[in-house]
Amino acid sequence: MNHLQKFNAFDTRAFHWCQGLGHSLPLITGSRWISRLGDGGVYLLLGVGLALWDDQDGEAFMLAGLLAYAIELPVYLLLKNTIRRDRPCHRLQGFEAAIEPSDRFSFPSGHAAGAFVFAMLLAEFYPVLLLPGFVLACLVGASRVMLGVHYPTDIAAGAVLGLSAGLVGLGLWEWL
Repeated sequence: MNHLQKFNAFDTRAFHWCQGLGHSLPLITGSRWISRLGDGGVYLLLGVGLALWDDQDGEAFMLAGLLAYAIELPVYLLLKNTIRRDRPCHRLQGFEAAIEPSDRFSFPSGHAAGAFVFAMLLAEFYPVLLLPGFVLACLVGASRVMLGVHYPTDIAAGAVLGLSAGLVGLGLWEWL
């Protein structure tokens, strides 16, 4: 067994372990709602809202966010369409996801990437929201595994991508 096969076997075991935590209706329903927070619309609404109502940092938050997401999104699409890793619900026989994924490939998680960009921006501009922002980002990522559309390492890769894009976006914002 080569390194990639070992990695995939580990990730599949971790996925099954997460799935074994329970599939109660409240857990799935909660995961659906949390996952929807990571669809992107909430980030845009909050960014626009802050830009309109927070004279001190709102506009900077919005513009830095646009820079960060302008970095994150193309890198995410490049990775997803280059690596082309099948989602667990498409790869594991007899397994059905709790939701229908928006595309075929799972690595990295775009929901996790977006959530971690947003958490990074919150931490920079609204430090009091650092902990809630990162807890929510982790919950968005976990919800994607619980719903059966991502492996744990998809979430980890999305988190790294989001944090990196957030840092680069903030750096560019400060430089400009």
